[in-house]
Amino acid sequence: MADAHGTADGAGLETGVEVNLDIHLAHSARMYDFYLGGTTNFPADREAAGRALAVFPYARSAARANRAFMRRSTRLLAERGIRQFLDIGTGIPTSPNLHEVAQRVAPDATVVYADNDPIVLLHAQALLRGTDQGVTAYVQADVREPEALLEAAARTLDFDRPIALSMNALLHFVPGRAHGITEYFKDRLPSGSALVMSHLTPDFAPDETARLIQVYTAAGTPVASCTSEEFGRFFTGWDVLDPGIVATPRWNPSPDDDTERISDAGASCYGAVALRP
Repeated sequence: MADAHGTADGAGLETGVEVNLDIHLAHSARMYDFYLGGTTNFPADREAAGRALAVFPYARSAARANRAFMRRSTRLLAERGIRQFLDIGTGIPTSPNLHEVAQRVAPDATVVYADNDPIVLLHAQALLRGTDQGVTAYVQADVREPEALLEAAARTLDFDRPIALSMNALLHFVPGRAHGITEYFKDRLPSGSALVMSHLTPDFAPDETARLIQVYTAAGTPVASCTSEEFGRFFTGWDVLDPGIVATPRWNPSPDDDTERISDAGASCYGAVALRP
């Protein structure tokens, strides 16, 4: 059942999770928040973000393009009838969040957020302000432990019904394991489910992307980019929706945002949505 804010009873926030913030180390989620103009970041995050911007001046536009891609893909899937969403790598809340987009189309939609950044846990209550008809929940979980993550998500989601799995700007932070993790999730989603992904690519700005990877790795966060062919492997066996694999601003651009004007290099991420037959 849901409370007055559409939060799933017993599933909204996990209890007993220790929040241990190390604000002296840069964190990718807080750097992303900085790129988006947020205020939930610390000096270490801003310093690392500044170094990233010095070598990769597209960081801000890439972050904006990713957020807009999330909004458009979520809206399309809700319009196609999907009523369950699992957003992994949620990040620090930036309105409109995924549940706001989904529940604007389908007020009865169920949304589960998952992230491993403790500061996102501190802000999770903001993520849980959904519609009275819908359900929103948050789990503190790590994509590198997919079995535990799905076990937690299953307290809220019905895995016998289609689920839209979103992993936007996430899997480039798990180099060497991204395809295996994705296949694990795909195998457990029922027919009619959707996979929504965006991923850093070197195809549009190779030199800048290589330097960006060096900056993140030096800050303690290994990153890997992927080519169009490598990105396409994430969707093997599923039906990729039009317009296929494209730079995020090219994926079904909408007049309600201005990211269509962002160049492919300015996005430096591929985006795509696929359905399980």
